[in-house]
Amino acid sequence: MVGYYGYMLVGLVLSVVGMFVSSRLKAKFEKYSRVGLRSGMSGKEVAEAMLRHYNIQNVQIVMGQGMLTDHYNPLTKTVTLSPAVYEGRSVAAAAVAAHECGHAVQHDTAYSMLQLRSALVPVVNVAAQAQQWLLLAAFMLFSSFPSLLLITIAAFAVTTLFAFITLPVEFDASRRALVWLDESGVTHGAEYDGAKDALWWAAMTYVSAALSSLVMLLYLILRYTSSR
Repeated sequence: MVGYYGYMLVGLVLSVVGMFVSSRLKAKFEKYSRVGLRSGMSGKEVAEAMLRHYNIQNVQIVMGQGMLTDHYNPLTKTVTLSPAVYEGRSVAAAAVAAHECGHAVQHDTAYSMLQLRSALVPVVNVAAQAQQWLLLAAFMLFSSFPSLLLITIAAFAVTTLFAFITLPVEFDASRRALVWLDESGVTHGAEYDGAKDALWWAAMTYVSAALSSLVMLLYLILRYTSSR
């Protein structure tokens, strides 16, 4: 039982850390959204410039909806930027736009971790949708159907693996973004530092999610092995 309580405590701590990181990311985005670029470029223009630099001509840049919903879709080769990033002329907008284009550069250069992540997406989608119901059923029917917990562990193992594979993909996209922002002169001095700070906090949300997923997986494994 000590093991259970230990994992539950760690899980609780990670949940609190996750909320803190998410809150800090929003605060950083709002802070750097108020810092204008001396270049006066919008997020859309930054994205276009970065794609031109890498001679990527088959990627579309479109405006999505919501806040911090920016993403790159390798299937449709589309960079979707939230309105605040697409239209914004700030350090935050430049950082996020360049980061998403960093994923497009990864795709164009066949970056291995992005290819692996993309290959896992169909399996992960199924596992993620099923695991909450599997978890409930596994705990309710464990005494009668212990194999249900094994299936649940497998589902969590897939999503946990995906979360950790996502880490190098996100860190590499930020690295590419920052190198280009610096070398292209889109950001200067404090602007570059602000972009780096914002992207670091964005990366920490993925780190927090991966650790939380790992703790839950270890808890389920402990629960299963201790009952044998």
